[in-house]
Formats: sequence, structure tokens, C-alpha cells
Amino acid sequence: MMQRCLSLARNALGRTAPNPLVGSVVVLNGEIIGEGFHPGAGQPHAEVFALKAAGSRATGATLYVNLEPCNHYGRTPPCSEAVVDSKVAKVVVGMVDPDPRVSGGGIARLRSAGIEVVVGVEEADCRLLNEAFIHRIVYHQPFGILKYAMTLDGKIATSNGHSAWITGEAARSEVHKLRGACDAIIIGGNTLRLDNPKLTSRLGEAKNPLRVVMSRTLDLPAEAHLWQEIASAPTLVLTAVGVNRDFQQMLLAKGVMVVELDPLTPTEAMKYLYSLGIMSVLWECGGTLAASAISCGAVQKVLAFIAPKIIGGSQAFSPVGELNLTNMTQALTLERYKARSVGADWLIEGYFPLKQIPQ
Repeated sequence: MMQRCLSLARNALGRTAPNPLVGSVVVLNGEIIGEGFHPGAGQPHAEVFALKAAGSRATGATLYVNLEPCNHYGRTPPCSEAVVDSKVAKVVVGMVDPDPRVSGGGIARLRSAGIEVVVGVEEADCRLLNEAFIHRIVYHQPFGILKYAMTLDGKIATSNGHSAWITGEAARSEVHKLRGACDAIIIGGNTLRLDNPKLTSRLGEAKNPLRVVMSRTLDLPAEAHLWQEIASAPTLVLTAVGVNRDFQQMLLAKGVMVVELDPLTPTEAMKYLYSLGIMSVLWECGGTLAASAISCGAVQKVLAFIAPKIIGGSQAFSPVGELNLTNMTQALTLERYKARSVGADWLIEGYFPLKQIPQ
């Protein structure tokens, strides 16, 4: 039943920031009598939908939810009160909410009302689903994911910058799903100039993330895919103070948001995106910006798609630029890593231990 909660929660991937992904199921005598998920900030929470679907049959039933019910007033009333009022007999919680406004309070409220509460069911999967939410709450910054596709010899483009396509359709489909699940995508000016990407999810009803370009010079093409479809795929340009005001005005006229940051760094970019309520940021940038993002702790997770191809070239582009590491013993080692095939390609994903990131 907890896995069903997680499955329901995934219906809102990319749509709930800054709120978590939550699904809920109400069960009576082994039968699901109500279920629901949280569709987005400001809307009712998963438990409310599930209990409404169950109606009066919720009395004496068991409610499952992957995250502790809230016990405070935000944009919506506390879920704990709705659960108490429903007269369910038992609540099964996947994980405690790390938000200090909630943490433990919702569970305590339910227990004080005489409801049996079980905590920690399928907790690892519950934490994985909401890793971006947890990171945002604990560290007060968005969760950063570095994604790149490279050849077997570690190149993301040829020496003249050509990169379409390194991986096959299956891998590109995975990337589109990933984009739909993230709140923002960041690239640098060089990626825009060389690739002219759309940075959309291309998955029917999936939400397009906020598309972000970091450019210190604003030496960017006046015509680009990113300056189009602003209504369905919003675009933000982050630049240094006072740079190329005429180009800024042109972008603003097209509906592109422009923000000057001082200094223009991944750290400041993540601070600004945090202020917008962003939870997860996908870095799809080139090696120079990727190295900067890693160095300042803006990347927590790496997804490396590896194609069984070799292009060679001493001047060909690599996924991560200079990190000023001179010995192999200094290499950043991913933890909790795993690998799987994606069509003809391979995907390796893992996490940076916080203590490893050079500051």
C-alpha cells in the first residue's frame, strides 16, 4: 500500500514545488476505499483527497501516506485534523517530515487522538522520491542534478562542438522524463550558442521546467529556441550587473525574464532559484559551468549517460572542466551509485558525499 502511495505521488512530478510529492490510500478490510495525491502547492493534500473519496467508510479504516501529515496552517488547513475527524483507526506513515514546522508534530497529534500510528514503512523509497524536498528543507537550497551524455572516451562533443546525438532515443527519452520531473534546467551561454536547445520535456502533458541561461557577457543569439514558447516553457536569463542592456531589453520584450546577479555564480543562481520556491535544478551545461557548480556545492547528484562510441580528439569537449585536483587521491568519489542499461547506452548515477565537495 505504501508503494501505491508513492505511485500516486509521482502523478505530480515537477508540479508541487516547494511542496513534497505525497500520495495517500485508505484501506478497509484489505480493500482500497479511497486514494489521492497532492497536485500542487496551495491545493489540498493527498490525505484530504483520499479521505474524501472514502467518505463515511473511513471510520475504523487504515490510512497510508508516504509523508507525515502536516499539523500546521499554511496555504491549507492541517491534514492531521482532517485525519482525526475522519475517525480512521490507524495511520501508516512512510517517513517523518523534515520540515521543522511539521517534524513529529503531525504524528503526535494523531496519537494524542487515540489513533495508532506506524512510522518508517518503505522509508528508503519514500526518502528517494522526495530527496529534492528534503535537501531544500535541510540545506535551504535547491537539489542540484548534473546530467550529461558522453562517449566511451569521455567526450560530450567533438572538437568543433558538434554533439547531436551522442546517445540513442531511449536515453533521450529518459532525459525528457527527468526534465519533466525537475523545476528548473540550467545551461551556460556556450551550450546555447552551440546546441540551440529547447530544454522541454516533450512528453505530452508533462510540465516544462523553468529554462535558465547563465551568461556573463550576454553574447547570445538574438534568435534561439529558448526565446520561443515562453507561455508553456518559461525562460530566465541570469547575467552580471549592467551587461548588454540593449540585449536585455530585447529579451524582456520577448517575454524572457532577466535577472542581474552580483556575483554571477552557481551559488548565487541557486540562492535566487530557492527564493522562487524551486526544489530541483537540472544542470545540463558544459564542462566549465559544471565544474564551477560542483566546486561550490550546487550539485548533489550526477547522472552520466555513456554511449558505446569513441570520437577521440585532444580538443574535444569533456563533461567537467578544471577542478584543480592534481592527484588521483583527490578525485571526487560518488556514493550510493548504480548503473543500468538504457537502450544501447549505460546510465551511471550517484551522489556526492557532502564532505567531499571542495569549497
